Amino acid sequence: MELQLQIKMNPKLYIRDPELSELGRNILKHSIEMIDALGFEEFTFKKLSIQVGTTEASIYRYFENKHRLLTYLITWYWTWLEYQMLFHTNNLTDSKRKIEIVISLLAFAETDKFILEHINKRKLHNILVSEGDKSYFTKHVEQDNEALLFKPFKDLCHRVAEIFLEYSPGYAYPHSLASTLVVTANHQLYFMQHLPRLTDFGTNGTQEQLIQYLQSFVFRSLA
Repeated sequence: MELQLQIKMNPKLYIRDPELSELGRNILKHSIEMIDALGFEEFTFKKLSIQVGTTEASIYRYFENKHRLLTYLITWYWTWLEYQMLFHTNNLTDSKRKIEIVISLLAFAETDKFILEHINKRKLHNILVSEGDKSYFTKHVEQDNEALLFKPFKDLCHRVAEIFLEYSPGYAYPHSLASTLVVTANHQLYFMQHLPRLTDFGTNGTQEQLIQYLQSFVFRSLA
């Protein structure tokens, strides 16, 4: 079963909503492809405008700068991931199974049920792993936080924390464990790809090995 999905984004992330026009959707589509291929440092609005077939000024009518665009994309991913989590766990009563599904989703190992033609979610996941921390490792993180730009990330971690408390009601650190789990999943994927000696998996590591590690880490903590 595949479902249509429309994600509502914080208006402070953009100047003009990119979902409301073909040009805006093309900006999202090509920015994902280019950041995945080039990296955030080499990505520019000038290069994006050539790829999209528009002017650089037109892109600035949608996003204040490329960091805002990156934050939009990362925030979009967290919101989509929470939808995925709700979809896969909504009818479950077994909290252990819920945690296993959450970990599988974080490792990008679950089937996507939602259709969005202009968003390549696998490439967006690559961006999350390699560039995601840059959305909040800034000098203006407090201002962005006050603008609620990171609310979807917080909401996701809170939902994971609630599942941890279902499994272990007396556990004292559910939110710390939830945020650590989310960040660790991304860091381990990045290390597997680029700095394999920082993992026990190496460059030939698999999603299943990562999932096993994350399960061991979470369940031992909750125990």
